[in-house]
Amino acid sequence: MRELSGKSALELEKIAGQVLHNCRISDSQYAGLYSICGLAMRMRDLYKWENGLDPWVETDPPKILEWIGEKEDEWDKLADHEFEDIIINGEKYDPFDTRAINAILEPCGLFYGAGYAGSLRPTFFLSNLEDKKNLKGHTVYILGKEQARDLLTLPALTQDDCILIRKESGILYFWDQIFFIKDSGRHALRFALNSLGLSDKDSKALRKNLRKIFAGEIERYIRHELGELRDTAFDRDLWRKIIAAFPHTPIELLARTIKDLLADTTEYGTLQYIIRNQKAASLAFYVAFLDGLAKELFVGLPEAFSEFSRTYDWCILEETVSEGYRTFKSYADSMSAIFREGQERDDMEWTEKEMGKSLLASLGLYR
Repeated sequence: MRELSGKSALELEKIAGQVLHNCRISDSQYAGLYSICGLAMRMRDLYKWENGLDPWVETDPPKILEWIGEKEDEWDKLADHEFEDIIINGEKYDPFDTRAINAILEPCGLFYGAGYAGSLRPTFFLSNLEDKKNLKGHTVYILGKEQARDLLTLPALTQDDCILIRKESGILYFWDQIFFIKDSGRHALRFALNSLGLSDKDSKALRKNLRKIFAGEIERYIRHELGELRDTAFDRDLWRKIIAAFPHTPIELLARTIKDLLADTTEYGTLQYIIRNQKAASLAFYVAFLDGLAKELFVGLPEAFSEFSRTYDWCILEETVSEGYRTFKSYADSMSAIFREGQERDDMEWTEKEMGKSLLASLGLYR
């Protein structure tokens, strides 16, 4: 395994600069894929990261507006640029060749991430490597301070069949979920915080304990990614083909949501882990943050949690999670069957209409 020659701070800074350059190119070309609210939240997180602010720190609007103007000017200059190779020890590496790049950077205590997020948006980051362990045959990387990142704020993801925990992005993500929680999630959030000896009305204590709370939820995020890697109900290769065929459409949204819910309800995933270990606070956080299409599909969980919050009967949740898994598998089976038939017909227009009528219409996502 080759190591970074010298490992000097200057060399590491140059690599971080190259990654950050590609991050900015990606942001310049794909920021428009976010909704207005989604982009505002992600720019808010990016501002805090660039300025080293705690998640709960809010800056005066004039400063934010000035920064946004500078960012938009920067993006305008990069809008037509292509992603650049990462140069290490004088050799060029394709920016998506994560295995080769990490073979050099990992011994130096760094980890490089690259891939495609929702709507096939390219994403990149470079983080300090804090820890590494094995879980069910998969390597889990615990990543700390981020040297480079783009707009994407995620606590966890998979790359090269490994599980990555991004602690710095993760705590921003976790705070955003608490800060922007809807009224329907407040009961579960209150339950979660009370289980940890905190009150949802004591913002000072919440800020003081935020990192400790997030650290307690890391295993939950790991189990989601493990569930995604290990579950076979939605064939990964076929799922990727569906995503690639219908990026930034209700079909992609449904496919991603079903994949996530299967990961959470499979025997290896989030909710089964929570139930086995009777982690009441983690369960409550999960329910509190369940939103959008996932909440619409997992209709039984909020009701089951409401009863659980009175009785602490974990059997109720076992039944609900098992029933949910069967429902989500049925969706996955239907999507897969329609897509395969569309491939045989060589007709993606038919596939899109059939998925719309069969799967999306009842969810209000197709007319």
